[in-house]
Amino acid sequence: MTSLRSIAGALVLLIISGAAGAQTVPDSVGKSSAGLPPMLLNVGFEPPLNGQIPLDLPFREETGREVRLGEYFGQKKPVLLALVYYGCPMLCNQVEQGVVGSLKMLSFNAGREYDVVFVSFDPRESPDMAGQKKQAALTHYGRPETAAGWHFLTGSQESVDALTKSANFRYSFDSKSGIFAHASGIMLLTPDGRISRYFYGVEYPSRDVRLGLVDASAGKIGNPIDHLLLYCFQYDPSAARYSTAILRIVRLGGIATIVALGAGILIFRRRDVDAALNRRTEQGAH
Repeated sequence: MTSLRSIAGALVLLIISGAAGAQTVPDSVGKSSAGLPPMLLNVGFEPPLNGQIPLDLPFREETGREVRLGEYFGQKKPVLLALVYYGCPMLCNQVEQGVVGSLKMLSFNAGREYDVVFVSFDPRESPDMAGQKKQAALTHYGRPETAAGWHFLTGSQESVDALTKSANFRYSFDSKSGIFAHASGIMLLTPDGRISRYFYGVEYPSRDVRLGLVDASAGKIGNPIDHLLLYCFQYDPSAARYSTAILRIVRLGGIATIVALGAGILIFRRRDVDAALNRRTEQGAH
């Protein structure tokens, strides 16, 4: 019986450790390192999922036309939103190229199934700078007929502050170098302006963006295959990406198999013990 208890105890420990390993998120996710330079200590990007972007904020399009952010919402289309500044010497250019490169791989078209909105968080920048960035993006995208779906905005400090605060996008300005310290990433917003998904870095896998657009649009983009894919991939907000849920299914299946094998061993051992006791009882009776 001692061996039976040992086997059962080992199975319980295995199940507990497997479940903990599948669900634990490191405490350091999304936190700044104490060893960072002072300029970077208050820099970060942790968008609140389901957080509402203020749609009444005034900005200017690349043409100089005054707009409200809400003009790009409410049309049953998701919106890809990126916070950059057009005079950035490196990182923002990589974000823009990453967005365009990812969207080029999709059959969805900007302006028809979704809109793309870049907003400069530098209030000193002009619509002319925004226009140059839009032209570069369209040239890279290679679909000039989608120009109406791309929007490059500039705005006042008040509008920038309200937007970046709602997205929990924090940056700092170095007056000596004249550049901003900031994080990089993009957000996918629902048609009513809520944060549905976000992705970090400067490269965004087309598969992840496609699934994110499907999520953000409440299933109004794509075809039934997209919805099947959503069963195999799930969004992990702690890592800001889609992960393969099938791996967790396989892991749970493995644990279930071990439990079944352990139960089988316990049952057969119990039968062996009972059979041995019956034989001893019969021998004693004779």
